Amino acid sequence: MHGEGPSIRLVTASSGPLAGLLVVDLTRALAGPHAAMMLGDLGARVIKVEAPGGGDDTRGWGPPFVDPPDGARESTYFLSCNRNKESVTADLRSDDGRALLTGLVGRADVLLENFRPGVLARLGFGPERLLELNPRLVILSISGFGHDGPEGGRPGYDQIAQGEGGVMSLTGSGPDDPQRVGVPIGDLLAGMYGAYGVLAALIERSATGRGQVVRTSLLAAIVGVHAFQGTRYTVAGEVGRAQGNHHPSICPYGLFHCADGAVQLSVGSEGLWRRLCAGFGLDPDAAGVATNAERVGHRERVIELLEGAFARYTMAELLPRLAELGVPSGRVRTLDEVYEWEQTRSQGLVVAVDHPTLGPVDLPGPPLRFFGAAGDETTRRDHAAPPTLGQHDEAVRAWLAADDA
Repeated sequence: MHGEGPSIRLVTASSGPLAGLLVVDLTRALAGPHAAMMLGDLGARVIKVEAPGGGDDTRGWGPPFVDPPDGARESTYFLSCNRNKESVTADLRSDDGRALLTGLVGRADVLLENFRPGVLARLGFGPERLLELNPRLVILSISGFGHDGPEGGRPGYDQIAQGEGGVMSLTGSGPDDPQRVGVPIGDLLAGMYGAYGVLAALIERSATGRGQVVRTSLLAAIVGVHAFQGTRYTVAGEVGRAQGNHHPSICPYGLFHCADGAVQLSVGSEGLWRRLCAGFGLDPDAAGVATNAERVGHRERVIELLEGAFARYTMAELLPRLAELGVPSGRVRTLDEVYEWEQTRSQGLVVAVDHPTLGPVDLPGPPLRFFGAAGDETTRRDHAAPPTLGQHDEAVRAWLAADDA
């Protein structure tokens, strides 16, 4: 069986554009689990295969942990990247584990793995073998620094990749203060790029009938989002450096202090600059600030002008004033403020699930929504809590046995 025919119809389907697809998730930590969770959010059935005993590394990453009265402690880190999945345990070095994986591969549409390059092949499940078992299989393989090249075998961890990929040199208060991004951005981006590649390969499979291998890495994901900082070097020969909370190519664009805190502005056009100046009694054509290029060259002067004008306003007064002028602006929220914000909740960015040991809990929700031609929302709503280790051992094995029969 190769991901089509009667067997695939036995896969539990939910709502969402990927309903009916089966994903086998061999990944752990964050990049791969995030990619698999994205596919699950879109309606795919995701079966996560974990090592007996400990399971995914992130089950032990804490604090914080949550200790339910009648169950094993749960890591909030694991909860962040494993919703909408089932968990089965298997030792892939054993006959039973290899048989379980072989059965799943034969029925799967997608397999995800983030072992170090070569490890899965040594277990007997290299790309050639996987595609022999199921020629329609799409395989996503995520590594730290790539699967080949002079440093292709290096282990990949987010903060190391952030440094090696240059993003830390662009983040911080100044050139001598490199800082990691406050979330594991390399892992998350690799997962996003990986899911994006899987969807492209599935579309190609619909035309060719054949699967293929999709590869990405933490390094590739970070370099892939250098954006204007990349071409700033490759085209103009300038090496960007960290410069705090102000944009290197647009001014004013950043964080500005007022009477009781700070607000953020994004003044991306000369029209907005003139509107801002008119609202606060400033001369938009003063020497050194008349054009964006001049303002970038005199950034400290612009900051001084604006913070002087803002000094008599509180945040509660300044933000409505900027909104009235049509100048894009905002505050800096803490995470508790973000998750309690009605706008966040209105976008489906908090979902309620019923965890088998924790009971009802709220999780950060998926960032995509879908609507039909009539405007009716078709976004998946039936989200499942991240599984406990081996929660679906019996059910998945019973399904495989019944399907074989």
